[in-house]
Amino acid sequence: MKARIFNFLITLVVVCLAGWAAWSLYQRYIQNPWTRDSQVRANIVGIAPRISGPIIQVAVHDNQVVKTGDLLFEIDPADFEATLNVASGQVLNAEANLKEQQQNLTRQTDLYNRHVVAQQDFQNAQDNFAAAQAQLISAKANLETARLNLSYTKVFAPVNGYITNFNTSVGTYVDAGKQLMAVVDSSSFWIAAYFKETQLPHIEVGQKANMTLMGYGNQPFQGVVRSIGWGVYVADGSGSDSTNLLPEISQTVDWVRLPQRFAVRIEPLGTPPVPLRIGQTVSVAMTPEVAPTEAPKRSSVAQP
Repeated sequence: MKARIFNFLITLVVVCLAGWAAWSLYQRYIQNPWTRDSQVRANIVGIAPRISGPIIQVAVHDNQVVKTGDLLFEIDPADFEATLNVASGQVLNAEANLKEQQQNLTRQTDLYNRHVVAQQDFQNAQDNFAAAQAQLISAKANLETARLNLSYTKVFAPVNGYITNFNTSVGTYVDAGKQLMAVVDSSSFWIAAYFKETQLPHIEVGQKANMTLMGYGNQPFQGVVRSIGWGVYVADGSGSDSTNLLPEISQTVDWVRLPQRFAVRIEPLGTPPVPLRIGQTVSVAMTPEVAPTEAPKRSSVAQP
């Protein structure tokens, strides 16, 4: 009998300890949220030429690191050089015409003041001079446009970053405004961590987080919450076209009611131990620690 009571008490204690441990872990999960549903994100700069033509030089290759101002590719400038020469000639012609009309206006003004010519001749001279001025302004504008188009034949990197998914060779004809390649902005990396709406009350801007990349579990790094998403796409058939601009985040199965998940934007502190790449899976655990009010300066992301 005593053995049964003793065994019952031991079982009861073990069950209570297990329940207490489960409750503690749940409270810790709620108070210090964590998630494995996070991804590395960065700004992608689409590169599109501003003029059309065949490529005569490709200065980069796929996955290359580039700096602001590096030449990416060059379009055949022959047509644009010819257009520039034509525009230069038009400016010279407009300047000569303006000078002629100015001289004519000077003569007509002198004759009109001496009552030698009619007022109509004097006014015609004024109108011709004004038209010549307008023609010169238009010619100079065309010349500037031709110069700009010629400068657009060389396309340079607008930001520091990485060339990604680039498959173009010399001879390719490119169209103005059509994106040809992408540059991942190396200064814009952040982590999009998706937390349930029940966890958001325990997350605030400035709060620090411990993060690890999949495959690099022994190389954790820290980040700080910069913002919390204000909306998600609602696929209930009642949304407007503008809701398509919101992030679409899949719900997770959690009992009966499925809480929505919102993106929390986390910025890495310092230089991560490994290069960040868009789409990498990240585990994020929030900490009670809050970063100082003044955001620390970020170091550049490690180069691959």
